[in-house]
Formats: sequence, C-alpha cells, structure tokens
Amino acid sequence: MQLVVARVGRAHGIKGEVTVEVRTDEPEQRLGPGAVLATDPASAGPLTIETGRVHSGRLLLRFAGVRDRNAAEALRNTLLIAEVDPDATPEDPDEYYDHQLMDLDVVLKDGTEVGRITEISHLPSQDLFVVERADGTEVLIPFVEEIVVEIDLEEQRAVIDPPPGLIDDRAEIASSRDADDALPEDAGNGPAPDGAPGADA
Repeated sequence: MQLVVARVGRAHGIKGEVTVEVRTDEPEQRLGPGAVLATDPASAGPLTIETGRVHSGRLLLRFAGVRDRNAAEALRNTLLIAEVDPDATPEDPDEYYDHQLMDLDVVLKDGTEVGRITEISHLPSQDLFVVERADGTEVLIPFVEEIVVEIDLEEQRAVIDPPPGLIDDRAEIASSRDADDALPEDAGNGPAPDGAPGADA
C-alpha cells in the first residue's frame, strides 16, 4: 500500500536541500537516509534520501542527484510516497496510520451518528479528521484524546465527545442571540469580549 509521507517545500540554501511538510508519525522510519520514495508527479522520482536534519523546527532533506538550489526548487510541492505493509501498525498503540482511519464512522458517545472520515489533515499543531455528514456538509474534528475518546477498528468507528459548538454551532448562536435580546436596548452594541465562543472555519 502506498501512503503519502511528506510534501516537498521550498529549497533551503544552495546545495540542494529542501524543507518538507511531514505527513507521517514515523519520520525517522519513513524519511531516513537511504529511503527510496515514489513521487506524485511520478516524473519527479523515485527519490532516494541522502541526508536529513532538523533546522529551526523543520525537517530538511537532500536527495541523491539533487545538488543545487534550482534542482531542489524544481521538486517543490512534490508528494513523497512510501510503500507500507497494509497490515502493519505503528509501534505506539495510540497511533494510527491514515489508511486505518479513513472511512471510519464517527459517532457520539450515545451512538448518535455524526458522519464519516473522508480525510486526515496534518497541521503543524495537530491532526484533524475531515468528517462528511449525511447532508454533504463537512466538520473538522481535532484528533486529540479529549475529543476522540475511542478508535474501534473492529467496529470501524471513532467515538467522539465534542465540546459545545464543535459539530453544530447553531444552538450556541441561537442562545447567544436570545441572551442579546434580553439585554437593555443600549447594551450588547459594543465589540465582543476577548475569548467569546466561536466556531473555527
């Protein structure tokens, strides 16, 4: 099974190094020296990692045959793809490969259906589940233990305990509007206080 493990970013320096956006929880294993990776577009690869180092919090890689800034810049936005055993699992029992999580049903603790995971978005600060609901809309669920309380691969479901407003902020907006209506006429016209609840886009 082929999995995207990184995306090439901009060139770094003049000797062929590139920054990479890591998309794997096992960069030491997938992006170590000697690893041979397929690419998307396929014409850019395969690429063999020659060296790797961390600089200012970013992983820098140099590929065999890429010796200058122009060659490195030509690889920008290339996806790096590793061949992974579909039956393999991460060493940490609390970690999962993307392909294990895709298409899981997402339900609340009481069994209420929320939707289906259609994508895993890897951000610098955290991972997000992109969940498609029955009406075709999408909701983003942070993949943190406070919210995703159970991953059951046998039952093919993820159980979540979302904070108010995460999966449906309409009730919260309505209650805020009701509260505003209850204020005197000259109240509630100023800017919202810092820290007011809201939904992230």
